[in-house]
Order: sequence, then C-alpha cells, then structure tokens
Amino acid sequence: MWLKLFFLLLYFLVLFVLARFFEAIVWYETGIFATQLVDPVALSFKKLRTILECRGLGYSGLPEKKDVRELVEKSGDLMEGELYSALKEEEASESVSSTNFSGEMHFYELVEDTKDGIWLVQVIANDRSPLVGKIHWEKMVKKVSRFGIRTGTFNCSSDPRYCKRRGWVRSTLIMSVPQTSTSKGKVMLKEYSGRKVEVEHIFKWITAHAASRIKTIYNAEHLKEEWNKSDQYWVKIYLFANLDQPPAFFSALSIKFTGRVEFIFVNVENWDNKSYMTDIGVYNMPSYILRTPEGIYRYGNHTGEFISLQAMDSFLRSLQPEVNDLFVLSLVLVNLMAWMDLFITQGATIKRFVVLISTLGTYNSLLIISWLPVLGFLQLPYLDSFYEYSLKLLRYSNTTTLASWVRADWMFYSSHPALFLSTYLGHGLLIDYFEKKRRRNNNDEVNANNLEWLSSLWDWSTSCLFHPIASFQNFPVESDWDEDPDFFLERLAFPDLWLHPLIPTDYIKNLPVWQFRCLGVHSEEEMSEDSHDIENDSDIENTDTFNSEKEVFEDKQIHSPPGKASHCGAEACSCANKYCEISLYEKKERSYGSYNTNEDMEPDWLTWPADMLHCTECVVCLENFENGCLLMGLPCGHVFHQNCIAMWLAGGRHCCPVCRWPSYKKKQPYAQRQPLSNDVPS
Repeated sequence: MWLKLFFLLLYFLVLFVLARFFEAIVWYETGIFATQLVDPVALSFKKLRTILECRGLGYSGLPEKKDVRELVEKSGDLMEGELYSALKEEEASESVSSTNFSGEMHFYELVEDTKDGIWLVQVIANDRSPLVGKIHWEKMVKKVSRFGIRTGTFNCSSDPRYCKRRGWVRSTLIMSVPQTSTSKGKVMLKEYSGRKVEVEHIFKWITAHAASRIKTIYNAEHLKEEWNKSDQYWVKIYLFANLDQPPAFFSALSIKFTGRVEFIFVNVENWDNKSYMTDIGVYNMPSYILRTPEGIYRYGNHTGEFISLQAMDSFLRSLQPEVNDLFVLSLVLVNLMAWMDLFITQGATIKRFVVLISTLGTYNSLLIISWLPVLGFLQLPYLDSFYEYSLKLLRYSNTTTLASWVRADWMFYSSHPALFLSTYLGHGLLIDYFEKKRRRNNNDEVNANNLEWLSSLWDWSTSCLFHPIASFQNFPVESDWDEDPDFFLERLAFPDLWLHPLIPTDYIKNLPVWQFRCLGVHSEEEMSEDSHDIENDSDIENTDTFNSEKEVFEDKQIHSPPGKASHCGAEACSCANKYCEISLYEKKERSYGSYNTNEDMEPDWLTWPADMLHCTECVVCLENFENGCLLMGLPCGHVFHQNCIAMWLAGGRHCCPVCRWPSYKKKQPYAQRQPLSNDVPS
C-alpha cells in the first residue's frame, strides 16, 4: 500500500511539473501567461459576448460593442486563462442531456428533494404543445447548464393526477430554488408568468429569482453595519460592483453553498461617499473580497482565480468543504492508488486484472467502512472545536500561492481528461518497466502465461474449497470431528483434487520427530571392525566359489559338441554370473544378519510417541531404521525417515505414502497394542 501511495504522490508531482512546463512553452511562443490581464478593447464583439455568457450577464439590450465592453469591465478583470476557457467551452458546444420525468415520485426525488441546486422544468399539459419549442429549449438547456442549473421535462400524460393536483392545466415552465438560507432547507416552485418565451427573457427571469436570495447593500451605512456584524457564517464573500444585479454564476454559487458561505452583493452604482470602502481595504471596482476570521483575501490576485463558476467553485470548496466533498476526494485518491496495482503486478494479463479487481474491491470496502465512524464522530457536539480548527487550518493552507497553483492544475486537467489519462498510463508503463527490470535483476520468476496462471489459480481455489488447512497445535488432539466421513465423499467425487492440493508446507515443522533407539547395541567402532573382517572373508569365499565354477564350465565346454559350444558357453556364463550374484547377496545378507534390527536388535518402543504405529522400515527409501536416525510420524500413525518423508511432502504429495491419508488432516489415534518381540516389520 505504501508503495502505491509513493507512486501516486510521484504522479502528482509529475503533473505539477508538466503544467509548469506547458506554461513555459506558452510563454515562450506567445509571450503571455494565464494570469495576464486582457484588454477588452482588443477583443472582438463575439469574444466579448462569449465572456458575458460565461459570467451570466445579459446583453440583449446592448447592440454596440462599446456597451458590451463596459459591461465586461464592470463584472471583473479578464485574464488570458478565463478567455481561453470560455472560447474552448464555446467551441465544444456539446449537447447537454435533459431529464425526462416518469411520474410524481421521480419528480419529487430529483426536484423537490434537491436542497442545494436549481431546477428548470418544462411541464407539457395533456393534449397541449410545449411552451418552449424544441430548438429554443435546446439553447436554453445549453445556456443554463453552464451555471449548474439542471433541466428536465415533465409530460402530464405520464401522471395526469399529479398535474391536476398541482394545477398544471396548461404548458408552463417551473423553477425550483431553496426557500431558506439554511443548508438542506425546503424547496419552493415558481412558475414562469412572462409572455415572451425567448431564451434571453427566460434567462433573465431565472437570474432575477436566483439573485433575490443574495443579500444586497445599497449604501455605506448598511455596509458598515454588515461588515462589523458577527453571525453564524464564518466565511463571507462580497462583490463590490457597479451592476444592477450580480452575475448569474455568483447567484448560482450562493445557492450551491447555502449554509456554508454567505454571498453579499454591494451595489456602488449611486454611491457618493466611498471612503469607508477605502477603510476596509477595497480600492478597485469591481472587487471580490473574501472575509474570514483569519482576515481578508482578495480573490483574483493568484493563479487560476478567474471570474467564472468553475474557478470560484473550486476555490470555495477548498476553503469550506462539505463532508461529501472530502469523501469524493478520498474515493478518487484511493481508486487512483488501487489502479497502480495493474502496473506493479507482474505476470499474466489475466492475473493483473484479477489482482486489480481484488484491490479495487478491498480498498473501496475499507474506505467505506472507515468513513462510517468518522461520520458518527462528526455528529458529536464535543467535536465542534475540532471541526472549527480543521476548517481554520484549511483556510490558512488553501489561501497560499501553492494552493492556487494546485487549483489551477486541477481545472486544467479536468478540462483535458485525455491528457490526464495519457499521463497516468505513461506513468504506469514506466512503473511496469522498472518493476520488470528489478525482478529480472533479482532473478524472480514471473509466470507470463495466462493458461498457466489460470491453472495455478484453479488449483489454489480448489485447494481452499476442498482442503482446509488444519493447524497443528499440540498434535494430536482428540475430537469428535477428526473422523470426518465427508472427506471420503470428497475423495470419491474429486479424486484429482484430492491427489494434487496446493497447500502450504508450514505444518511439516509441527509433525512429531524423534530418534530411533535400540536396546543392547554394540559401539560403532566394534561394529565397523567386525563388518570389515566379515567383508574380507566374504570376498575370499566368493573368489573360491567363482574359480570352482569356472573349472566346471571349462570341463563342459571341452566335452560338448562344436555346434553347441557357443550357446552353452553363454548360458553357463550367464548362470555363473547369476550364481555369483546370488552368492554375494546371500553372503552379505548373512554377514549383516547379526546387525539386523528385526533379528538381533530390539527397538526401544518407549521413546516412540503413543499414537505412532510400530515399524522398523521406511517405505519411502525401503531401508531399515538404523540406531540414532531421526524419524517423523504422520497424523495417520505411519513412521518414516525424517528426510524421506520431508522430501515427499515438500514435493507436493501431501498424503501418507502408505494409506494416502492427508498429512495436514488430524485423525483419530489408533488403539495401540502391546509390542511383541517377534513383530514383523510392516
């Protein structure tokens, strides 16, 4: 997780450097910056009109360019970045979707239950044509969508009872706005009563109702009273301008930040004495002044602080965020971090996506679970001071120059999603390259075959399903569940899964291990000397036997017919060799007979665990147990050499070589019988 977090922070650093690089290129080619002011006199009438539409100011009664230019200057300074964003948005001109309501519940859920937004709904009465035609409605939808106003169409034919109850007997336009200034307050519906159905007239009606919710100040005394007043709002934003009403983006933001930020419009159009504005630090018109408990902040003096809805929305969200804003931010960061697994994971393509899906599910689940107690703590009254100090820290940090750069980069990359995705993909491919190189240097084997990885995944999943790993603590333990009859049914139904489980070998270290001891054993030196003498006697005896056999063979060869000489010779040679081999084996067996544990040595059974079966031979290597060797027992009770059975189990054969009982599964211990001196080895 920390590796992914490091790569994500590195990616953000790359984005920051890349944005500065783009700014340097633009400055080198054109000699201007995004924060550089634009003279409206040098702009065409079309560009000036585009700026007014983005700010939400009507220009229908201004036929000349001079009047339009003055209106742009009255609404705020124009920067190169704002002009570029407005022209790009105008060129895109993509159609915005509008909601079609299916009935009363759908309308109530989206419109009447929305507490922090504006809805414009066209109601079409039964057997009536719409009030606004299709072409004008599409223009209206495109115009109001710039300011976060959502649109929809309600056809009364889908729910005539609701229209009758509402009194919608004719086609009309309905606008919903919050009724109070508190967050999540009631919503009121207003009906359009104008005679003209042109886009500009309807837009003026919308902006007039939205602006009525903003507190407006017309004289210096009122401003002084409002400036020195302390109320529930910690953050207030003032617009000092020579306008009839505030721009539409300012009114839309006042509804969006209801209960968090108070918006105040100061109309200085007919002011004679402006000395008090100089006293509070307002020198230029128009000015956007943010007042917080920490001081006064002039909006528009830093990078990316444009006079537009998107720029001011990101600025206010960083100063006074909602809990939902923090949750969405954490959700985006967590998913970006989880997607790093697609490039960090090496191997088959299917493996990468399986790991990615698993990581996405895990991270999002943990995020949601971790947010639940946070939401609970925020409701406690004792944390009000903590909440206030947190907001104070956010306000201090987000009014710096670095924070303005981050907001400007956020707006830039959000308006260019293709660039954001391509840089993320390139960053991930670089991570993949260096990860492959690192594993190649460390000689780590990576399975790049999809079929092989799917096969291993199948083995792992089936092993988890049909072979649960039993922990070996103080093995064995008596339990009523040890003799599980379902195991034999699984074995019959899935023989291959039973023979080839994929199980960790950690349980091997918990198997019982002890040393094989015999009673009445000679010392090792005496045994080695006697063994050496016996081998010499055996060699002499074998040589004599071979010579006598050779003489018999030569006699037979002399007296045999010529045609049968070769055949008899081969047969006699074969018989002689076979006889020699048998003689040697019998001699050796007789010579080592005195040291056979079954005949002369009695094992010390008292050193054996009580649940192990008595035997003197390892069925893996087919050799007898020697005095002092290490033995290991399995849950079924069979005993083997420690090295032999350890290699058997480590090779993937997790079962007993004798009875095929799983070596990781406990078993009811056998009723141990008393050992006899003449026990035959099993």
